Amino acid sequence: MDFTVSQTQQAVAEAAAHVLGGHARGRAPGQRGQYGQSGPPAGQDDSYDRALWKELAQAGLLGLAVPGSLGGEGLGVAETAVLLTEAGRAAAGVPALATLAMGVLPVTRWGSGEQQRALLAGVAAGDTLLTAAIREPSEPVPTVPATTLRDGGVAGGGTVSGVKIGVPHAAAANWILVPASLGPGGAAIAVVGASAPGVTLRRTPSSSATPEYTVRLDEAPAAHVLAGEDAVADLYRLTAAGACCVADGALAAALALTTEHIRSRQQFGRPLATFQAVAQQIADIAIASRTLHLATVSACWRLDTGRAAGSDTDVAAYWLAAEAPAAMRACHHLHGGTGMDVSYPLHAYSALVKDLVTLVGGADYRLGLLGDRAG
Repeated sequence: MDFTVSQTQQAVAEAAAHVLGGHARGRAPGQRGQYGQSGPPAGQDDSYDRALWKELAQAGLLGLAVPGSLGGEGLGVAETAVLLTEAGRAAAGVPALATLAMGVLPVTRWGSGEQQRALLAGVAAGDTLLTAAIREPSEPVPTVPATTLRDGGVAGGGTVSGVKIGVPHAAAANWILVPASLGPGGAAIAVVGASAPGVTLRRTPSSSATPEYTVRLDEAPAAHVLAGEDAVADLYRLTAAGACCVADGALAAALALTTEHIRSRQQFGRPLATFQAVAQQIADIAIASRTLHLATVSACWRLDTGRAAGSDTDVAAYWLAAEAPAAMRACHHLHGGTGMDVSYPLHAYSALVKDLVTLVGGADYRLGLLGDRAG
């Protein structure tokens, strides 16, 4: 098993860090998104940071997995994972997880050439957004979705009915990928226009202020259908792996922030880091961060190379859900009162991780999936 970072991945990491890091340096501490803490002007959309999204497009980063014929680089999961990790490290208010991991990658892996042209045109330029509606009430990744696709075929057509929850950036997206049952014949991914007839969106709260929506589909027309025996399961795996990439970056950034704080902050004339209890806690955080990174890299490597990745993505998602929140709480604790200040950037990482835990279904849910695989 070779986890060596390729030259391409290193180049992606450096380019993403340059764009996202430069953007972060231009904001006040803790400020996230286009408008900061005060929110957007009345009547304006606050769904994502459009200026930063365009900067990522101009740097060639949004087209990493888009086919070359559509203005992209034709790369895959590994390179997209690097970008998502850097987005998490910056707690960037952009729809990278939704558009790239939950949208572009499934379309390139399961869509025909015609479907890729229809759905991915404009992604590399930052003009087209995608997302996926994977969660249903009480079921984060339903093997047999309650949402149904009727009278549809592999070329498209048919109508979709059902309710999906926690759909990121649904209002801003051009296309929503919707796992749906085909009756006794399995499941497929129906692609629905966000503004299509029969689609109703209702904004719901999130910890990080990332826009999430309940999407109600009432015989909404399916513009395309991504069919394949493993298409829906692959969408779920890509979503979990993408969420872990973002969490990996967020936890690494929180660790770095906390390490610097305890190194420079003094108490009784000594740096906080020299106290045994503090050293033990920061070591635990470092272990949680490193383990999440390794589990995530393993899952992405298997997805990128076409290997079975179900167990690896569940392990990574379990570690995210079980360990990352506790590690974040320890970071806040080690910061003392500073860790409770919303003008300090730590809260942005904590809130982001909370939303990612919800997206993957929580620790007990992922542990249950692993138990089911073990028989």
